[in-house]
Amino acid sequence: MVYFSNPQTWIVVAVTLIIVTLCIGLHYEILVHCRRYLNQLTDRRRRRVLVLILLILLAHSLEIWLFGIGYALLLEVFDGGELAGAVMNSYVDYVYYSAVVFTTVGFGDITPHGPIRFLTGMEALAGLVMITWSASYTFLEMQRDWTRE
Repeated sequence: MVYFSNPQTWIVVAVTLIIVTLCIGLHYEILVHCRRYLNQLTDRRRRRVLVLILLILLAHSLEIWLFGIGYALLLEVFDGGELAGAVMNSYVDYVYYSAVVFTTVGFGDITPHGPIRFLTGMEALAGLVMITWSASYTFLEMQRDWTRE
């Protein structure tokens, strides 16, 4: 119970909820705009698929960057724990860690300690949901394309 009395824990939880909410909103908006744009490319099937995949990759990249900024903020400003196993020299290092967590690759070269573990766990869950959402959306768009033949 002592763990929850730590103010850093509550800061990590709050920042995590903000980042996850932003990612959901961002993903939704990109898919909505993607749908509108894809509807204009009715006769260009290859371009539709290319645009769709590029926009989904953009969405995931932006989400990874949001989590990376969250790690940097929580670790450098709010003392929300530590990432053991690597020296974090730049924001790109945080983004690398974020990408490994978001995609649930889990190389194991960097491990979280302290309250930051909450953000790490939630990012893995959010990444899984976002990637699954993207895969479902891609399937539906391609299925719609295939039924036009």
